[in-house]
Amino acid sequence: MFALTFLNPNPRLPSPLFLAKSTPESALSRRSRAFSSSNSYPWRPNLRFNGFKLKSATVPENVEGGDLESGSLVKGLKLGGMFGVWYLLNIYYNIFNKQVLRVYPYPATVTAFQLGCGTLMIAIMWLLKLHPRPKFSPSQFTVIVQLAVAHTLGNLLTNVSLGRVNVSFTHTIKAMEPFFTVLLSVLLLGEWPSLWIVCSLLPIVAGVSLASFTEASFNWIGFCSAMASNVTNQSRNVLSKKFMVGKDALDNINLFSIITIISFILLVPLAILIDGFKVTPSHLQVATSQGLSVKEFCIMSLLAGVCLHSYQQVSYMILEMVSPVTHSVGNCVKRVVVITSSILFFKTPVSPLNSIGTATALAGVYLYSRAKRVQVKPNPKMS
Repeated sequence: MFALTFLNPNPRLPSPLFLAKSTPESALSRRSRAFSSSNSYPWRPNLRFNGFKLKSATVPENVEGGDLESGSLVKGLKLGGMFGVWYLLNIYYNIFNKQVLRVYPYPATVTAFQLGCGTLMIAIMWLLKLHPRPKFSPSQFTVIVQLAVAHTLGNLLTNVSLGRVNVSFTHTIKAMEPFFTVLLSVLLLGEWPSLWIVCSLLPIVAGVSLASFTEASFNWIGFCSAMASNVTNQSRNVLSKKFMVGKDALDNINLFSIITIISFILLVPLAILIDGFKVTPSHLQVATSQGLSVKEFCIMSLLAGVCLHSYQQVSYMILEMVSPVTHSVGNCVKRVVVITSSILFFKTPVSPLNSIGTATALAGVYLYSRAKRVQVKPNPKMS
């Protein structure tokens, strides 16, 4: 009876030598040794345990970096292109719209025509199945009508302001939108702003005040209508946040489309009541006697309507791709682009103080966007 044993220099690895024994090995010992030997080589392929076959697997090289980087690059380029289209359409809309309102001072009729262009484009979109048709309940329709009323008044009041004062001044006043967003959120939603958001509102109010005092084209109707458009537009946004939440909520594009159609239906009788029926050859002839031909007037009116709906549609598409804070920053940049382009195109005289006021207001809007980003920063404990 003897046993010959070799010491293993590394106890974690199996010994390369066999353990020799003079005694016969039982079946149970052989089974145990086979199982132990199998577990000693977990990296060995094609092993079977309890009916499962283990195989080694490798990750394709192109998944690790190239595809992810190219996908993010394509998405970034697409998003950048959409922002560029959004800004470009907004510039052309303001230019065409201002030229139309200069010779045709009927903002209600002009707004109704523009919403009619949008309604036609929406119908074509649904007929060609470029976007699925919406389905909503009667309770949702009641809420959508409220949003449409605010949307109608917002577009109408903006055109009233554009017809009375310079484009740059209208958009400087509309930089006050964050102020009314905060105010209405407190009144309607009970959401109190942070200290940083309140501080960011101060340069907005100061800048708009300074720009208003030094504006050469200042007009109380233009000023008050632009300010009122801020109230109606932000009321629409706050109401959207309050009501259109839940699993049955419409997507942004369909919500905007339904609002546009209802706004057009609401505004047609209102335009006739305010302006009268001004779509006659005699009225068009009077309008075109101020420097535009009938053809040019009709083309500019049509392009203004197409650009209005298109840039708002692109804006809603961007909102589905990015966060509301990023969209707010993009809207701030858009306002800068529109103000600058309108000053250059219409050769608007701007005093140094007016420039400082406009720049201060826009800087406040940017600070507001940054403050909102800090406020909505996710809590690491919740993730």
